[in-house]
Amino acid sequence: MPNIYDLIIKNGNCFINKNLVQTDIGIKDNKIIKIGAINESGDKILDAKGLTIIPGAIDTQVHFREPGNPDKEDLESGSKAAILGGITAIFEMPNTNPTTDNFERFQEKLERAKSRMYCNYAFYFGATENNFELIKQTTNLEGCCGIKMFVGSSTGTLLVTKDEAIEEVIRISPRIVSIHSEDNDLLQKKKSLIENGNVKTHSVWRDSEVAITSTKKVVAFANKHKKRIHILHVSSKEEIEFLSKNKKYATVETTPQFLTLFAPDCYEQLGTLAQMNPPIRTKDHQDVLWKGLLDGTIDVLGSDHAPHTLKEKQKPYPESPSGLTGVQTMLPIMLDHVNNKKLTLQKLVELLSINPCKIFNIKNRGEIKEGYYADLTIIDMNLNFKITNDWIASRCGWTPFNNKIVKGFPVGTVVNGKIASWDKKIFDTKLGKPLEF
Repeated sequence: MPNIYDLIIKNGNCFINKNLVQTDIGIKDNKIIKIGAINESGDKILDAKGLTIIPGAIDTQVHFREPGNPDKEDLESGSKAAILGGITAIFEMPNTNPTTDNFERFQEKLERAKSRMYCNYAFYFGATENNFELIKQTTNLEGCCGIKMFVGSSTGTLLVTKDEAIEEVIRISPRIVSIHSEDNDLLQKKKSLIENGNVKTHSVWRDSEVAITSTKKVVAFANKHKKRIHILHVSSKEEIEFLSKNKKYATVETTPQFLTLFAPDCYEQLGTLAQMNPPIRTKDHQDVLWKGLLDGTIDVLGSDHAPHTLKEKQKPYPESPSGLTGVQTMLPIMLDHVNNKKLTLQKLVELLSINPCKIFNIKNRGEIKEGYYADLTIIDMNLNFKITNDWIASRCGWTPFNNKIVKGFPVGTVVNGKIASWDKKIFDTKLGKPLEF
């Protein structure tokens, strides 16, 4: 007789209904079919004694640079980095070359992803000032996590700057609109604050006024039209203080970089390797971000994984491009914060697993539950690990956290019911499928 289970995970401390429960998980045909003591046999049995199992972690903001810049990243290498870092699904951004702002290019991305990605995936549809009619037609677009709108200039050419166009995208979109929120007019006006060769002026130019001005505007548009927006990589204390009282139609995301690095120290230690948009700010901003994370103002963590080659990053500022790697380090960095008592494991699971599924309506993921897809992240909370550039699977081969020792590490990922990575090794499975919404 064939085995009942394709995979049995035994004795793990499983995060179920907000509690850690030592139990077994039985998996068949991509799904969890039993939680509880399992005595039957399985095709594969994994002993997870002493390990913690959480619902698969999701990174809701990555730039995998395909098509356009395979020297920096592609869908294959980026997804490999994801599973090594304990991430089982990603949302990929549309500011590629060419941009993902019509249905033909969107379908091309799905085709490129097929049988090449190690983790599950969904893609953003990019907003422009002249593709409103297409945005209206994205209601049932398969593999689409939402509409992405850049209202402040960043990497690539996607940009919506006119207030009436920003409002119109929010008004007409049938899906949640995720926003890079920096005011473009202010960015242009403040360009004189840039000092050649001085990357510390990056956060002087793109200051918190640039961020809060834009965020107040997009929240007003969302409230006016009763439409949901998701504000990406929130970086400033002013935004957190405002958003804590203005979340009726807005959800909020920040990055591990903002919670871990701060100015001016990061620029002194890393130079242009710390340059990203919006920028890493001073410690007073970081302190308020942590407060917002703990009080529920911040809903989600996304890595904003935005790789560039070291050669490009080492150009003198401001010729150096903005963007840091992060998909592989997000979970290890945040597990270290859990061990340092900055947040609980429950809060981290909400930020990386539960809330992304709730906010974006991802079907049958985000919990360890019978009938749900078997996407699991397996963690050793006591493992000390030194993050190094050599470990980074991303094409660009570097991390701002090079030589940082963390406590707590994802030792394995299960994607769609099969082991995708274990003990820093990748199984050549390419199990990734488009997420369903």
